[in-house]
Amino acid sequence: MSKLISIIIPAHNESANIPLIYKKIKEVFLLIKGSYKYEIIFIDDGSTDNSIEVLEQLANHDKKVKYLEFSRNFGKEIATSAGIHYSRGDAAIMIDADLQHPAELIPEFIKKWKRGADIVIGVRVKNKGEGLLKKVCSWGFYKMMNLISDTKIIPQGTDFRLIDKKVINEFNRFTERTRITRGLLDWLGFKKDFIHFAADERKNGRATYTGIKQAKLALSAVISQSLFPLRFSGYLGLFISFFSGILGLFIFIEKYILDDPLNMHFSGLAILAVIILFLVGIILICLGLIALYIGNIQKEVSNRPMYIIRGKKNID
Repeated sequence: MSKLISIIIPAHNESANIPLIYKKIKEVFLLIKGSYKYEIIFIDDGSTDNSIEVLEQLANHDKKVKYLEFSRNFGKEIATSAGIHYSRGDAAIMIDADLQHPAELIPEFIKKWKRGADIVIGVRVKNKGEGLLKKVCSWGFYKMMNLISDTKIIPQGTDFRLIDKKVINEFNRFTERTRITRGLLDWLGFKKDFIHFAADERKNGRATYTGIKQAKLALSAVISQSLFPLRFSGYLGLFISFFSGILGLFIFIEKYILDDPLNMHFSGLAILAVIILFLVGIILICLGLIALYIGNIQKEVSNRPMYIIRGKKNID
């Protein structure tokens, strides 16, 4: 029996690109020659152009085309999540509507899935038209995230990826409102494989996923994937308290026990400054302890599953 592949495409003001990506995907599955059934799920993320009319025409013409229409722009991450929630396939492939993700690689994703990979990740090795600033920021983001994050994120890993049905079922248990989809999928674990590709230039229109939106996403990723920002105040407090404690002990011994043999003449104001610095360190340590409790609350409120089962044997 042929397996069903769900193609998930979030779209915001992509009326010119929607017919092109639809045609590309149709051509790909014609080349596979009926080995797999497929459905194409478009998520219209509050478009202000005529994207919904284009989708309506495609859906009337081809029953494999489905779409969700959001009441407003909720963002790409939520749109992708909605597509995953509504997918019926044995596997789902997420791909951008702007044709920067090469649809002709879909058979390669399916091959790696058939060989046992639960998640096949498209890793971008080159992005045509990408500026130097964006490259540097992207490199810095992945370096920082893998330094402070509790979950290792694949450098240059994209949303262009295939996920197995078991991964879809586990992903649908997440309840976070502020999310980065690829980060949640990396957190799930499972068996991964990779496909490296060079991203094409955008075919039509301008990207609506602006630098500001990307910065917000990066900040959300730091908050959702790491407790380091919470712990930092505690680490800083420990450093300040240790430094000021050593300095205060030195001043006390040098001035009051040894009667200032180094002629440093510490004034009362200097001693007061050291005491204040020490107390500031204590306050920051207390904030760090509070942050640990907040971190535990954050874990519970996120309501992530406690553990993930990849398979079972002889267990009811």
